[in-house]
Amino acid sequence: MRLLPWTGADGKACHLSTDNPDSLLSQLADDVEAAQLASAEQVLAGARAVLGDPKAGERAVRFALTRAVESLGDVLRVAVSRGGGGAR
Repeated sequence: MRLLPWTGADGKACHLSTDNPDSLLSQLADDVEAAQLASAEQVLAGARAVLGDPKAGERAVRFALTRAVESLGDVLRVAVSRGGGGAR
C-alpha cells in the first residue's frame, strides 16, 4: 500500500494498492513527489533569504513561514510514502 502525495476532497490520505511501480498512477505519484521536493528546495531558499533580510517585514516572514509549513507537510508525506517516516 503506497501513500499518495495528495489527499482526497475530504482531506484524508489517499493510498494506492498495486505491485506495479510502472502503473500510470504510480508514475503520476512519482512525478508529483518530484515536483513537491523541487518546490520545497525553492521554498527553503526563499525562506532563508527572507530570514536573512533584517528589513523583511512581518508579512514577508509570515508568507515564507506559511509556504515552508506547506512544503514541510509535502516532504513528510513523501518520506512516509517512501518508508522513511512514521505514521501520518
